[in-house]
Amino acid sequence: MIVIVMGVTGVGKTTVGQLVAAGTGWTLYDADAYHSPANVEKMRAGIPLTDDDRWPWLDRLNALLREAESRGESAILACSALKQRYRDRLQRGLQSARWVYLKGDIELIRSRLHKRKGHYMNPALLQSQFDALEPPGEALLIDVNDEPAALAQQVLAALAT
Repeated sequence: MIVIVMGVTGVGKTTVGQLVAAGTGWTLYDADAYHSPANVEKMRAGIPLTDDDRWPWLDRLNALLREAESRGESAILACSALKQRYRDRLQRGLQSARWVYLKGDIELIRSRLHKRKGHYMNPALLQSQFDALEPPGEALLIDVNDEPAALAQQVLAALAT
C-alpha cells in the first residue's frame, strides 16, 4: 500500500509520516528531500514554485513510489500535493494509493512555522500555499489541532480498516 500524507507547509506531514512509518514498519519518503537545488533556492528566497518547477520533482516521486510498489513494499510519502493535478501525477501508474489530508487553520500553521528551525521553506510562502490548495475529494481528513502522536494514531486506525 502507498500512503501519501499531504497538506500545506508546516502542517506536520513529515512528523506524522515518521510516526506512521514507525507504527507500520514502512519506509517514509519525504518529498522535500527530492527537490532540485534550484527549487530549494527559490523557496528559501520566498518565491513560489511554478508547475514547470514541480513536474520533474513530481515525476521523480512517482517513480520512487512505483518502484516501491513493484517490489511489493508499502511506503509513505510526505508531500504537499496541493493541487489535484499534482495528486494525479503522483499516483499515476500506482495500483493502490491512499491519501491523508492534514488540515489546519492558517494561524495555527503560521505559529508552527515561526517556531521551526533549519527548514528551507520560507514562512512567507504559507499564504500562497493556502491560495493554491485544492482540498482532495477522497482522502482521510485529519484536523491537525492535536499532538502529532494522536494524529498518527488516527491514521494508523484508518489504515487498519
